[in-house]
Amino acid sequence: MLVRDIMTTNVVTIPSNTPIMEARKIMEFHRFERLPVVDRGKLVGIVTKDTLLKAGPSQVTTLTVWELNYLLAKMTVKEIMKKNVVTIAPDCTVEFAIATGQSNRVGSLVVVEDDKVIGILTTNDFFYKLLNPLMGIGEEGTRIIVYRANEAEQVQKVMGCINKNGARIKAMCTVKSSGDEKKNDLIVHLDIEDASQIIAQLKSLGFSVDERSHRI
Repeated sequence: MLVRDIMTTNVVTIPSNTPIMEARKIMEFHRFERLPVVDRGKLVGIVTKDTLLKAGPSQVTTLTVWELNYLLAKMTVKEIMKKNVVTIAPDCTVEFAIATGQSNRVGSLVVVEDDKVIGILTTNDFFYKLLNPLMGIGEEGTRIIVYRANEAEQVQKVMGCINKNGARIKAMCTVKSSGDEKKNDLIVHLDIEDASQIIAQLKSLGFSVDERSHRI
């Protein structure tokens, strides 16, 4: 899967001469946490909700309300924006994008192609468009966890048992086993509400299996 497959398009951007108060209104209206700053089609910075809030007056200031409002009205995002924006190309893999975000400790990546902003990728995109479908979060059905079943032969046996019972796999993934760091547990999201027969058959084959609650 590539960045362009999950990125948010039609990105709202602002020029660097946008007043801070106006940037706040734009964020509140669109319910955004960040806004790329673009001048003459070129990305020059990014401003976040946290940065805008910190740009407000100190509680110990001696300025009057009128003086504060005057100063804030004159301040622009150019004075507070982050100029070293972490960007990524649309044809990069999602795995590379996640690693890039983590290594740079940022919650968003601006997607740039031919020096033009064409999208933005946030942690919400990773969760809702990648992790949720992968884990089957929010969907009906039953999830089972087969402990320490990460070898091809083991997975094949699990798939055979599921097929034998006429169940359909909605999602599947592996996670590190808490009992053995060298092993992975296999989590399978099935399209049936009752997986007790499949669980019983897998146990008869020697597997350690549980039904996995959606709350876990």
